[in-house]
Amino acid sequence: MKIAYFDCFSGISGDMCLGAIVDAGVPLKKLEGELKKIPVKGYEVHAKKVKRAGFSSTKVDVIQSSKLKVKSSKNWKDIEKIIKTSLLPKEIKQKGLGIFRKLFEAEAKVHGEAFDNVHLHELGDIDCLIDIFGTIIGLDMLGAEKVYSSPVNLGGGSVKTEHGILPVPAPATAEILKGVPVYSTDISNELTTPTGAAILKGLSLGFGSIPLMNIERTGFGAGNKNFKDRPNVLRLFLGEQWPLACDQDDERVKVIEANIDDMNPQVYEYVMEKLFKTGALDVFLTQVLMKKGRPGIKLTVLCKEADRERLIRIIMKETTTIGLRIYEVKRAVLQREIKLIDTEFGKVRVKFSRLGDEILKATPEYEDCKRIAKKLKIPLIEVMKKINLQYPFYLPESVT
Repeated sequence: MKIAYFDCFSGISGDMCLGAIVDAGVPLKKLEGELKKIPVKGYEVHAKKVKRAGFSSTKVDVIQSSKLKVKSSKNWKDIEKIIKTSLLPKEIKQKGLGIFRKLFEAEAKVHGEAFDNVHLHELGDIDCLIDIFGTIIGLDMLGAEKVYSSPVNLGGGSVKTEHGILPVPAPATAEILKGVPVYSTDISNELTTPTGAAILKGLSLGFGSIPLMNIERTGFGAGNKNFKDRPNVLRLFLGEQWPLACDQDDERVKVIEANIDDMNPQVYEYVMEKLFKTGALDVFLTQVLMKKGRPGIKLTVLCKEADRERLIRIIMKETTTIGLRIYEVKRAVLQREIKLIDTEFGKVRVKFSRLGDEILKATPEYEDCKRIAKKLKIPLIEVMKKINLQYPFYLPESVT
């Protein structure tokens, strides 16, 4: 599986994304050809090689026609109409709509306005459209099936906006990046823009160190500033994910634990169901012996960083615990997919677990087997046995 990784050590913006993608090998003319499927005119996309602190990189600029010196300011319905009437593939449209929704939601929140009344202000709708869709289309051209990112450098100091001089990060940037690991260096400049933040939040499946991968291409997208002591660039890595490498958001997970010895056992089922619905990757109970010889239960929850705070609130509100342990672990998982298989009982979902192209395990879904057992009024164990005899899932080499 081919993956892309954005290294945001000097922040991220829309033009930096485009620069990194062109630098990684996407022909500008080919990219422009796809962008023409969006019904907007009056702009040109220019790319040139520049140096940032001695490093070669590509600077991409969206130049608007002189007739459009005054930027239009479109609201959500205007942008939505442009995207939906474009000739782009459905999947690319959906990704773009998701990113723009994050932008408008952030602007509405920080300015205290209704979602449908918000305008992009200094973001400029043509710039945004080209930056966002150029990035989505470019990643597709590069064959990236999944996207991951490093923690994000926000920069520091202040930034001049239509609403005056504001501290970095800009309010909309901070709102978009909730739940994303960020940091700030001693650079007194805005390194991450709202558009760059929205692209990351909309496309990245996880934030952390570089996943296990074989790097095939790199791209360097130049920012507007040229700092003397550090390159103002966005690095893009593209390559094949190692077979046993799990998704970046799965590889590093948070563990939340609580020891409980004073709660009605009937409550656990309700709590576990609520935790799963809120995004927990796994929830399990372990019997433990606590102080003074009291029997107790250790509640353990595995989750992504983005879901941690919501899950903590549920545990604190719905159980009797007064404290939690939280730490990070790594895990390795096989690649998984579910397929519908024809059996004597009809179609049954089967979970296939792979190591690269090799199937190591295949298991009929329990819920499907239970449904069949209830419908036919035969023992569940008999249903599972017959399906396994018909399709010996315990023998990987027999699965086609």
